Amino acid sequence: MSASPLLDLPGAVAADGLDAPVAAHYGSFHGEQRSLEAGEGFVDLSHRDVVRVSGPERLGWLHNLTSQHLVDLQPGVPTAALVLSPQGHVEHAMYAVDSGGEDGSFTAHVEPGRGPALVEFLERMKFMTRVEVADLTGELAVAWRPSARTGVAYDGYELVPRDRLEAYAAAAGPAAGIWAFEALRIARGEPRLGLDTDHRTIPNEAGWIGSAVHLEKGCYRGQETVARVHTLGRPPRRLTMLHLDGSENRLPPVGAELRREDRVVGFVGTSARHHELGPIALAMVKRNVPVEATLEVDGMPVTQEVVVDPEVGLHVRPTMRG
Repeated sequence: MSASPLLDLPGAVAADGLDAPVAAHYGSFHGEQRSLEAGEGFVDLSHRDVVRVSGPERLGWLHNLTSQHLVDLQPGVPTAALVLSPQGHVEHAMYAVDSGGEDGSFTAHVEPGRGPALVEFLERMKFMTRVEVADLTGELAVAWRPSARTGVAYDGYELVPRDRLEAYAAAAGPAAGIWAFEALRIARGEPRLGLDTDHRTIPNEAGWIGSAVHLEKGCYRGQETVARVHTLGRPPRRLTMLHLDGSENRLPPVGAELRREDRVVGFVGTSARHHELGPIALAMVKRNVPVEATLEVDGMPVTQEVVVDPEVGLHVRPTMRG
């Protein structure tokens, strides 16, 4: 994905790594966080990939393929859905909205660079179903606007024609960079696929039960693993939020080892500097590590805040910061 045209806005500083095509900040990532929390402004996420499924049978077909109950999805209501392996490992995570009607479409956005693999998978599963799958990353851009949130998990996202992105920014401003967005997302305990997860992650470990996994729907690939772990209430690992040592002027890299007394007990995913909480991160840790234990990453001591409960069937903490 080429660099966003919004990097030409005053004060824009490009992010790095996977998020390099968009702005890290526009001069004050703490001030930008406060603006977003106040319901003002927007975030450019135009580096995310966009996939569209159209056709009269799209919702029933996707319902059978994914972890989400989609048959009765109402037009305009945001949803999250996962594609799992036969063993229950998360292969794709998409955030979508349907336009409704037989001639409508289900449009989803995914992590940067993951659109082609999702399209390839969906194409293989079409058989005789009346659906069409297309990668629309070149036509549609993703943005996030707090004033567009409706209280549904993973809402606030908007799809904007790429040739209208600058006009959208002028109307929706002030612009906030992805550093501000990431800090608030991490504080809410919302993982990013491939950064806060790995190839072994099952939905129960990452807090996706309820938000992206419907426990009362029919059979789908990987369901047996999800149902078994949910019933037992003890996922092998759990997503946790880390509070990092604020005296260190650095953040751990994605994938850094999480240790307890010289023993590796997990890995760190994304991290950010929150304007109130200080440096925070998401991490995947073994379930049997006590939640009160002080851990270490990249030479820094860290404490935990529960995201996924290690014992209870209700795997997502009841109240998240937002």
